[in-house]
Amino acid sequence: MNLKEMSKRLKRDIPAVYLSLKSKETPVAAKLVGGIALIYALSPIDLIPDFIPILGYLDDMIILPLLIGLTIRCIPRETFQRFRMEAEEMWENGQPKKWFYAIPVAVLWLLIIRQILRVL
Repeated sequence: MNLKEMSKRLKRDIPAVYLSLKSKETPVAAKLVGGIALIYALSPIDLIPDFIPILGYLDDMIILPLLIGLTIRCIPRETFQRFRMEAEEMWENGQPKKWFYAIPVAVLWLLIIRQILRVL
């Protein structure tokens, strides 16, 4: 499997990981590793700062997929397959069926832009 196929598969599996982490059937180890991946993804602090050319983004391209892959391996195969099918039902033609889930993110960006414009 080449890098492009792996990234497409990872993109498809992220919603399934999200659904599985909310489930009571998912082992605690998977929830712990998934939580670490989420904290690392959302943290403003990286192991290698992003302003360092190439290396700054390289850690995000390696560490996050490894943590998500480890999370998937911690979830029983049958359980994850069920969540993978459930996640595929959430998408239609590459777009989420429930577009309104993007509203909180859009509001957050609008607030950030507003604050920036206020300072200027």
